[in-house]
Amino acid sequence: MRASYSQGQTGLDERALATLNALIPGVMRKYGVHGGAVAIVKDGRLVMAKGYGLADIEQGEPVLPDSLFRIASVSKPITAVAILQLVEAGRLGLDDRAFDILDQFQATEGNAEDSRIYGVTVRQLLQHSGGWDSDKSFDPMFNARGIERELGVSKPVSCEDAIRFMWGQPLDFTPGAQYAYSNFGYCLLGRIIEAVTHQPYEDYVKSHVLEPVGITRMGIAGTMLADRADGEVRYYGYPGESLASSVLPNTPPRVPWQYGGFHLDTMDAHGGWIASPIDLGRFAASLDGSRSPSILEPDTLDMMTAPPSPRLRPNLPYHYGMGWLVRPVGRDANWWHDGSLPGTSSLLVRTHHGMAWAAVFNARPKDWQAFNGEVDRLIWQGVEGISEAQWPTYDLFPRFVDE
Repeated sequence: MRASYSQGQTGLDERALATLNALIPGVMRKYGVHGGAVAIVKDGRLVMAKGYGLADIEQGEPVLPDSLFRIASVSKPITAVAILQLVEAGRLGLDDRAFDILDQFQATEGNAEDSRIYGVTVRQLLQHSGGWDSDKSFDPMFNARGIERELGVSKPVSCEDAIRFMWGQPLDFTPGAQYAYSNFGYCLLGRIIEAVTHQPYEDYVKSHVLEPVGITRMGIAGTMLADRADGEVRYYGYPGESLASSVLPNTPPRVPWQYGGFHLDTMDAHGGWIASPIDLGRFAASLDGSRSPSILEPDTLDMMTAPPSPRLRPNLPYHYGMGWLVRPVGRDANWWHDGSLPGTSSLLVRTHHGMAWAAVFNARPKDWQAFNGEVDRLIWQGVEGISEAQWPTYDLFPRFVDE
């Protein structure tokens, strides 16, 4: 049974975070976001968790510190860690070719539209350099109707359907030659995890990445409101947002984007997870070694955060490593990933000076990039305004466990 907690903040004197606690509701009002939650970790300890606004407007339910939210592309660091664990165990190599592993998609030799696809590696998928650029062509993970027509498959389109479809499409660039953010690449990584472990992606990640560090409530989200998990918020569109063509059978043809405009099972490895901000804070702290047990070895962390070689975006002060954006700072680095889907905004940050925080919301404003950027700046402003002496020595993680 899920433990229950009062709305609002747990931990840290309100005076220490007065600025942050005033600004987060303010930015939510500014962008029309109904509910959100923030968790802050210091030196591996949960020192603050707070819910803001309403989880369900219709029922008047408040957001709790441990409410569950869809986290969209913050799912990618989780998938990357699962892959890197398999590399540590010697069950997978970063330079293994993806379609040597996923050989069920090679029914006959040379049946791909573009022969370069045979050379795509696991490393390139992790670093978004596999050869697909949705700005030049399209994102197959949001092209259900096109895949249905091309393959003659029924709703809902699966990740495997998307792979079969993309097998017949030309690449947008030579693998490894450039960076282009690719949801499809992480769809492939999820299937690689299944091929290597002989387990469903979700089951493997739960048992080998999440549960060993005490995360037990995360899972792949349901697509429809009726599929909402216990403790999960309700998601909302912005005023005037258009309806979507339903990706599911036996539903109205036009549906709200957040409930039927995309299929979360199909998006599992690149955008399908639900989590509380406390779960995400625990994941980040266990990953960087500030909280025991550690998820990865230090050498693997170095590999995860290293820039691609050759560097794919040399004019930027940050790079995409393996599942994380990384900005070197001194002898360490800040890592982060954000996410968005209709109805969802999310952010996970790990800093060079012993902190991590997660922020999740049950809406994606029309100007969602500005909203995510403002939330990021406000949290940085809030935590940097707290002196070392003001941070508590207690740890709230033990309070947020299942009963």
